[in-house]
Amino acid sequence: METKKIRLLTAGEIECRVGSGGKNGDKWCTILLYKDARVDMRMLDEVFGPSNWKRTHELINGNLFCTVSIWDSEKNEWVGKQDVGVESYTEKEKGQASDAFKRACFNWGIGRELYSAPTIFISLSDDDYKNGKLATRFRLTDIAYNGGEVSYLRIVDGKGVKRYEFGKQEYEFGKQEYEFGVNKEMDAVVKELEACATKEEFIAAFKRHPEYYDDEAYKNKAREIQAKFK
Repeated sequence: METKKIRLLTAGEIECRVGSGGKNGDKWCTILLYKDARVDMRMLDEVFGPSNWKRTHELINGNLFCTVSIWDSEKNEWVGKQDVGVESYTEKEKGQASDAFKRACFNWGIGRELYSAPTIFISLSDDDYKNGKLATRFRLTDIAYNGGEVSYLRIVDGKGVKRYEFGKQEYEFGKQEYEFGVNKEMDAVVKELEACATKEEFIAAFKRHPEYYDDEAYKNKAREIQAKFK
């Protein structure tokens, strides 16, 4: 099989999930970094092509397994990697199938760098709780790698306040250049911004896509496009 490089995940492709926590005495919680199945599907499309990969599921001893197969044009056959899933608390069968798929994609190398992330502890206050439950949501705004391992990351809350930072800032924020071909959905949004004829059109288009606000390269490209309206 021709060697194809699976790139490292960007901050916009990584989500934060609250893990364990404590409310007695010092309030705290742990944060788990994860990717969802849509990120895996986009990555497989991007690296191998939409028609060159497939997924299958099967029950083995009562456990649901997923096999992600990639077409090997040199051997003229499918090459698969398999893993088992665990059920979610909400949708048992769907959650187990999705988890098995994401784990199989880890075996292909998608998001494997997340295993190198540190254990993330965040200190909490009464303001983070509502009716006795943790109400604050967290998101990853920046991440950097060194040798394929996480060397820097920054997490903020819903108000944009920094709640956790790990490692040394190894690059200047605001200096990341946008690269076409990495994220097709984001490419389409950038082209939409470039097609705007007025500043008002640009602002309206930019506000339609808040899902990319945390991507530093995207923001830099948007600033570059916005500059032409000044």
